[in-house]
Amino acid sequence: MPTPILLSVFPAGPGGGNPCPVVLDASGMDAAAMQALAAAYGHESVFVLPPENAATADYRFRFFVPAHEMEMCGHATLGAAWLLRQGAALSCGGLRIETLSGPVRAIFGPDGSVEITQPTGHATEVAAVSAVLGALGITERDLLPGARLVNAATSRVKTLVPLADPARLHRLAPDPAAVGAACAAIGSTGLYPWAEGANGILHARQFPRGSGYPEDAATGIAAAALFHGLGAPSGGIVVRQGEAMGRPSEIRVRPDPGGSGCRIGGRVERLA
Repeated sequence: MPTPILLSVFPAGPGGGNPCPVVLDASGMDAAAMQALAAAYGHESVFVLPPENAATADYRFRFFVPAHEMEMCGHATLGAAWLLRQGAALSCGGLRIETLSGPVRAIFGPDGSVEITQPTGHATEVAAVSAVLGALGITERDLLPGARLVNAATSRVKTLVPLADPARLHRLAPDPAAVGAACAAIGSTGLYPWAEGANGILHARQFPRGSGYPEDAATGIAAAALFHGLGAPSGGIVVRQGEAMGRPSEIRVRPDPGGSGCRIGGRVERLA
């Protein structure tokens, strides 16, 4: 098993961010080996491969959690693109990346920042509200008044649950089995309760469906879903996640000036 490079993606304080193992050359690995590595490290892991079509992409990324392969992973894509730029001292403005969910661009800023693109999102109202509330251990009194639950997605469907305040958000202690059952019933890959805090900052938590761990410290794809669920605000959004886990993280999402979707950005740090 190769030794991956370990990153923390979207950190916003000591011990923050989502850990991400990155294998920069996974050419000799099959799917079973990739999943075994993800299981050994207990985190979403990304594997960098040559593109299937060199005319349209620079790299192909595959993503695994301990339980299965994923079509797309926002923080892993951002982290691997950042690492490729560091290692190769890339002078180009970005990278073209193949994923199972479709093409993604990584855009490099002159200040060393990296953003990744997501396509235009969509959102539909959730009918089985009681199943979601039951899985989270809350009632309608905990919701933002007048709010509705929606399934939103750019690459993967996340269920957006608007809560009245961050304190209620951080008290959540859902049962992972109940979360999985609720997600299966509504066609979602995770519950994403959120609440607005001071200065327009959005606070969120991600409880995934059957990934092999109960909570995610920073979920770029869920933040992109939230951006579109809120109507793609022109000023973008800032999402704080991982606070209840002691892994403070910050994800920034804004409209993509070069397309109809959005861009996800945030800090990356190398751990080992």
